[in-house]
Amino acid sequence: MKFRLARHTTNLQAIIDFYTQNLGLEVLGSFEAHSNYDGVFLGKKGLDWHLEFTVSPEAPKHHSDEDDLLVFYTQNSNEFERLKANFDRHKQKPIAAKNPYWKEHGLTYLDPDGFRVVIVRPL
Repeated sequence: MKFRLARHTTNLQAIIDFYTQNLGLEVLGSFEAHSNYDGVFLGKKGLDWHLEFTVSPEAPKHHSDEDDLLVFYTQNSNEFERLKANFDRHKQKPIAAKNPYWKEHGLTYLDPDGFRVVIVRPL
């Protein structure tokens, strides 16, 4: 089974920049003018998951709350520090997490749509 998380956005390029520059995800594919949608698939080659972001003339009607999270578990301290440095370099400041677990074990950031992304220290 493969997993895809799909989300509509209003600024596709800002989303691409956020997830590729900060998290090191790759553009795995894209499409244009498919039933009035443009989109991109972001992830890492060889994995069974990816993120899909789309944009269309119709604006998204969703909103996030403090417990809606994309959580990325780093494999070692070097990876965690590299991702943290990426966020720092792109002037992305961590925000306070609502859940005490994420406060203790990771750093939380807002993507361009206001959704929370957590990078977790290796456990």
